[in-house]
Amino acid sequence: MNPITIDHTDLQILRLLQKDAKLTNKELAHALRKGSNTMFDRVNRLKSLGIITGTVTLIDRRKFGELLIAFTHVQINMHSTKSLTEFQQQVINFTEVLECYHMTGVYDFMLKVAVRDMVSYNSFLVDKLAGLEHVGSLQSYFVINEAKRELSYPLEDLVALNA
Repeated sequence: MNPITIDHTDLQILRLLQKDAKLTNKELAHALRKGSNTMFDRVNRLKSLGIITGTVTLIDRRKFGELLIAFTHVQINMHSTKSLTEFQQQVINFTEVLECYHMTGVYDFMLKVAVRDMVSYNSFLVDKLAGLEHVGSLQSYFVINEAKRELSYPLEDLVALNA
């Protein structure tokens, strides 16, 4: 698949929207010294190309008290297309799972899991995850401190600009 090429203005729009997705077309236009209609058209184009896939509201999890964040590595016991697909389809439906990655290496999947406490994590592990048909072994890592949490992509390194 060839990467989508965008121009410098598109890159600036994406950079601004990654920092604050609630910026209006008028605010984008002002920041980039362009017309509001131009911003409207460009943002819609980026959406239609599938570059902008949605917007989210980030919540400060500390406002809800302490949460336990775990990275759980899962090894599947049978490496067939069916077992990998079934596991992935099942695990993404668990509300505790924030992210799911199919990985290379010893473990097949890495899950980012958020729960209230260790009792809740144990319940998730025993009652949900370990009970799935294709689960072989599990390894859990718990977050002690979140030193950096960046959701923006380094666009300059990832995109090809039109000349």
